[in-house]
Amino acid sequence: MTLSCYIMAMVMTILMLSYLADAQTFTSCNPTKTNCPKDPAFGTSATFDLTKSLPNKWKTVGTVTQDKDGVALTVAKKLDGPVLQSDFYIMFGRVEYTIKAAPGAGIVSSAVLQSDCLDEIDWEWLGGDNAQVQTNYFGKGDTTTYDRGAFHPDPGNHETFKTYTIDWDSNRILWQIDGNTVRTLEEKNAKGQYPQTPCFIKVGPWAAGDPSNSPGTIEWAGGQVDYLKGPFTMFLKSIKVTDYSSGSEYEYTDKSGSWKSIKAIDGSVKGDSSGATTSSSTVYATASLTSSIPDTSPTTSIHDNNTASNSTSNPTSNPVTASTSPSSPSSSQPPLATGAASKSSLNKYLTILLLLAAPLAI
Repeated sequence: MTLSCYIMAMVMTILMLSYLADAQTFTSCNPTKTNCPKDPAFGTSATFDLTKSLPNKWKTVGTVTQDKDGVALTVAKKLDGPVLQSDFYIMFGRVEYTIKAAPGAGIVSSAVLQSDCLDEIDWEWLGGDNAQVQTNYFGKGDTTTYDRGAFHPDPGNHETFKTYTIDWDSNRILWQIDGNTVRTLEEKNAKGQYPQTPCFIKVGPWAAGDPSNSPGTIEWAGGQVDYLKGPFTMFLKSIKVTDYSSGSEYEYTDKSGSWKSIKAIDGSVKGDSSGATTSSSTVYATASLTSSIPDTSPTTSIHDNNTASNSTSNPTSNPVTASTSPSSPSSSQPPLATGAASKSSLNKYLTILLLLAAPLAI
């Protein structure tokens, strides 16, 4: 391979990984910037069999139905973005999703952990790629670099149910497919962007290839969505959730965003597999599972795909995608992503690389 070809290949790789971030992600209250309500804690372990009924402690948005194959989340037309999302948070833990991804060029299926301060751990499947799955992570919504994503072999993900696991503590994150680890991220290698704050769980597909989205997003998604070939359905058969910490609520005691600053009301925060914990006072009143869910006012969007999607809802209403909230099915586009400046810088960097490569190709 010539040097010019190598540079071009590197440029294309950077461009592809830059679009691993899924849809616009929102927070209605960022605890690293202001005082926010406490997060309702799961504090236990449970398996939700979605082939029998829609579960308690979860909420749905959009076209979500239930049958013998579990919860079906369907994109049938423009602006659809169905979501199944937990009413609770885990503070480190293990989540096992049994999923069959949605087929269809331009459709992206997602299974995500996300915190109020925009820590995030992702699985993503492209509807036009039946052979791979993508993993990604973000710390505090930082999109200044696009070197966190990875691809993994995953043949038949559109036709076959598989169990995709995120196992997360203060030291490392494991991504597993049917019990086999495909990626390990150690905290020391996360360049200061390690997810470490209480996360809720969200699952759903979205139309990344909608013609109104940016060309880069459409290209990453595998082309434009042809809605006439739909509907496009993602299935979630079951989900097993283990919260490594305990208590009734999780509270940010300062604005550092460090796991060591998180307090578990009536319990303790377990940081890692060795059993390191932060103890908590029990003098606080116990709240219900829904009492600390943030309100529906929109704030910041991240993951700069420049998508022209359809949500102004908060992350607990519809965090997987920039799609419709229950009260506003035809709401306007979200605010411009905060990563726009960094994407501009990335594009300038890529332009320089291309200019350097051009003479070498002669």
